[in-house]
Amino acid sequence: MQTKITIPNTDIEIYPLGLGTVNAGLAWDGKDADRIFDAFLDMGGSLIDTAHIYSDWVKPERARSERVIGEWLERSGKRNRIVLATKGGHPDMTVPNPDTHISRMKKADMEADLDSSLKQLCTDYIDIYFYHRDDESQPAAELIEVMEEFRWKGKIRYYGCSNWTTSRMKAADQYCTEKGYRGFAANQALLNLGYKYMNPLDDDTLVYADEEMQQYHRGHTENLLMPYMGVCSGFFHKYLGKGPDAVKDSPYYTDGNLKMAERVRALCDKYNATVSQVVLGFFGQQDFDCAPLYGPKNVEQIEEAMKAFEIPFEKEDYTDTV
Repeated sequence: MQTKITIPNTDIEIYPLGLGTVNAGLAWDGKDADRIFDAFLDMGGSLIDTAHIYSDWVKPERARSERVIGEWLERSGKRNRIVLATKGGHPDMTVPNPDTHISRMKKADMEADLDSSLKQLCTDYIDIYFYHRDDESQPAAELIEVMEEFRWKGKIRYYGCSNWTTSRMKAADQYCTEKGYRGFAANQALLNLGYKYMNPLDDDTLVYADEEMQQYHRGHTENLLMPYMGVCSGFFHKYLGKGPDAVKDSPYYTDGNLKMAERVRALCDKYNATVSQVVLGFFGQQDFDCAPLYGPKNVEQIEEAMKAFEIPFEKEDYTDTV
C-alpha cells in the first residue's frame, strides 16, 4: 500500500491522510491537543489542515482551531515537521443569519484572513493556502494574482482551492501556464465511498469531486486532491452499529448506500478491519493520488485511521456493483 505522496514540482511529501482539525478547541484542546498532534506526527503523518473559519459558528471564540494549532506549535517547536494548510475567504459565519452565498473573497478579505491566520498559528508562513470557496464573479486570473503576491511576500509557499468547479480550476490553470506560474498545489472537494448515492447537502456551495473532476486529477497530478467528509459523516458506522433508525435523517440514507453498507460489512470481515479503515481504504484504491482529511476525536481514532493505509485492500473491493 502507498504510504507516501509527493506533490509534483514541490518539496512536499505527506502520508496519504491529513489531520482535519474542525474539532480543535471543541472536542479537544490543551494537553489533549498535544497528544493528538504528537501522535499523528509519531505515526508518520505531517499534513495538518485547518481554516480561519473553524469553528466560528460556535460562539464566542473566532478561529479557535488555528489558535489550538498555534499554541501546540509554540509549546512543541515542531513547525518544521508539519505541512500546514489553512483556508481563507469563507463567508462570515458569525452574523445572525450566515449565508454561504455571500462572498468575501476580495483581496482585502484574503489579506485580512491570511494575516490573522499567521498570527493565530504562531508561524511566519503557510505551506498551502486555500481559497475556501469560490466567487465566479471574480476572474480566476485576479484570484491567482492575489495568491502569487502572498507567495512573493513569503507568507505562503504554495496555494490551492477548496470548493472550486473543474471548469474554474482549468481557467486558473490556463492563466498560470500563460504567466509561467506553478498554479494550484491542492484541491479540496467532497469525495467519499457514499457520495454517488447521497442526497444533496443543504449547503450547495460545497463542490463534489464528481467523475469530471476525478478525470481532471488523473491528468493533473500536480494538483493533489484532498477530499473532505471522507468518512461520510459516520453514516456507515452508525448504520452498521445501531441500525436504520440511527441514520434515517442522513443524506446518505439511500438504497444505494444501504447496499454499499453491506459491502463495507463484508470488507470488514474479509480484512479483519474496522468500518473506518474500510471507508478510508477507498481512497487508496483510486487511480489518482489523493489525501483525505480526517478529523479524529482522540489518539485511538488516529491510530485506527492511519492503519487503513497498511491494509492490502484491492481496487476490486470498491468496484461499483451496487
